[in-house]
Amino acid sequence: MENQILQFREELDEAKLYYQPSDEFDRTVKTRYEKMPADIFSTAEKAAKWVAGEIANEIKQKQKLGEKCVLGLATGATPLGVYSELIRLHKEEGLSFLNVITFNLDEYYPMLKLSAQSYNHYMNDVLFNHIDIPKNQIHVPNGEVSKITITGYCKEYEKIIDSFGGLDLQILGIGRTGHIGFNEPGSQLDSITRLIMLDSLTRRDAAKDFNGLNNVPKAAITMGVGTIFKAKRVILMAWGEGKAAIVKKALEESQCDAVPASYLQRHTDVKFVLDVPAASELSRVKNPWLVGSIEWDRYWIRKAAVWLCNKLQKPILKLTNRDYNDNGLSELLALYGSAYEVNIKVFNDLQHTITGWPGGKPNADDSHRPERAEPASKRVLVFSPHPDDDVISMGGTLKRLVDQNHEVHVAYQTSGNIAVADDEAVRYLSFVKSFSRTHDTNEGNLQCVIEDIQKFLLENKKPGGIDTAEVRNMKALIRRGEAKAACRFVGIRSKNLHFLDLPFYETGTVKKNPLGKEDVRILVNLLRKIKPHQIFAAGDWSDPHGTHRVCWEGIYQALKIVKDEEWMKDCYIWLYRGAWQEWDLDEIQMAVPVSPEELQHKRNAILRHQSQMESAPFMGNDSRLFWQRSEERNRATADLFNKLGLAEYEAIEAFVRFIV
Repeated sequence: MENQILQFREELDEAKLYYQPSDEFDRTVKTRYEKMPADIFSTAEKAAKWVAGEIANEIKQKQKLGEKCVLGLATGATPLGVYSELIRLHKEEGLSFLNVITFNLDEYYPMLKLSAQSYNHYMNDVLFNHIDIPKNQIHVPNGEVSKITITGYCKEYEKIIDSFGGLDLQILGIGRTGHIGFNEPGSQLDSITRLIMLDSLTRRDAAKDFNGLNNVPKAAITMGVGTIFKAKRVILMAWGEGKAAIVKKALEESQCDAVPASYLQRHTDVKFVLDVPAASELSRVKNPWLVGSIEWDRYWIRKAAVWLCNKLQKPILKLTNRDYNDNGLSELLALYGSAYEVNIKVFNDLQHTITGWPGGKPNADDSHRPERAEPASKRVLVFSPHPDDDVISMGGTLKRLVDQNHEVHVAYQTSGNIAVADDEAVRYLSFVKSFSRTHDTNEGNLQCVIEDIQKFLLENKKPGGIDTAEVRNMKALIRRGEAKAACRFVGIRSKNLHFLDLPFYETGTVKKNPLGKEDVRILVNLLRKIKPHQIFAAGDWSDPHGTHRVCWEGIYQALKIVKDEEWMKDCYIWLYRGAWQEWDLDEIQMAVPVSPEELQHKRNAILRHQSQMESAPFMGNDSRLFWQRSEERNRATADLFNKLGLAEYEAIEAFVRFIV
């Protein structure tokens, strides 16, 4: 059965040949659609180290010449790995920053310098406090200047940059609107440092840092596109699937003010530095047959055929020889002899992914099924990063597994406490307070505890402030109770629920600690305790707070520790998506149909998570409620199968197999 499974390629290592040029001529061929130089790294960590190395080299060259090195710095999640590596180079390899002058791109307005959300605080926290740069050589826009003086302040910021001869090297991230700095769509090429109103999408992306959209400032001070453009060298970084669409627009489409990053096409020394997920929409990654020859294995045959179907709006079995020839796939046609042979191969391949038995069908021929028939009753372990990801992403499959007599366990990796809005917590407090007044609780201090928490939430807590330990614990209990209710609804017993509360998450803030040994130890212990035949884990790593990615990394490290144990030889690992993104049809390896009744049942399970309805602080950039996202994505997946000429279902939950 192993040859029937397409292994999920976490970093597309096997496909690296197709997007990594072997020489300059090959680069010209592979990057023919790209209007700026771009390097693709297998991971964001490797890419960040490369960028840090370039910064270090620039600093050292200036030191040799006895000159100042003028750096333009960015904020946000993207450059964190770069700054960590620069700190390491300083502490372990003696890199000095005494000759460095820095200018930050932007700052929210208005914004107090000491605020936890200010970029002044951010830069001190992630870089400046850990290196030997003189404080008077640091420049971060001041979000405290008055409205009356802000125009003059911005002009002065511009003059100070010019007084040092401009920026030697500017590092950038890219927003999903295509903004660089806070230069939103509509910004002009000659724009300078100024006050700008933030795009609604940019503000929604920032909501996670401000404990809700309402607390995000509506304006910011930013270097202009023209200011950035005067830098002698520019490096733009992008990590993750969430940036893939805008990276493609900036790199492969014509420059326009709707995508300010596209202006960089005019710069004489610019480079995009990407990880594979951020580059996933580029032609050389997504459609390598358009830029050269490839070795046609099962992965690429399916991917190419599905791409052609979507492009021509045709079902698989109606594709013709001419369709393949006219769209850059003559090589595939030559390999198989006719469109029919390719079509039937891909049709059968996709048909075999569809199963109503996610745990395997007992006493059935499983040679063309995604899951094994034996053992007929399996131990199933579902990892859920937050207390609702299980039912949001695979609620229908969970119920199927329970109904088909599998022993289903759910492990909630984090408490999810910071995603409980204060108003929701106050609502629960009001109930408990009223309940305690009418019942003998034998807890003399309960009223005092409730009143203290209420006072903190309603009077003392500032916007974006950190909850006390008592408040975090209460919010965690709210989410735990909701998870239990949802699992009861789909038939999972409470004794099979495991609330892990991984330590990396429990900081009380959006910023989490790095994954640690204790996190991995907890996961290893659970795996060894249950010894599952099936593991389900979250594969949507573009959630706005990054928790899903960290949770997967913990599972992956734990799996590597136990992979040689006897029970692991009979364990399949499936990755789900749903809360933040969905699998592309050409990636799906197990498709579980969901009937209209099952979809309604799934919705009701999701609705048990009342704290995550409209009042949830971290809804991300998708304005739909989680049950709406889930249903519409599941229906859209079913519609894609239908359009390819396969069976028509109400909805489909999709999975990709991961092999350690």
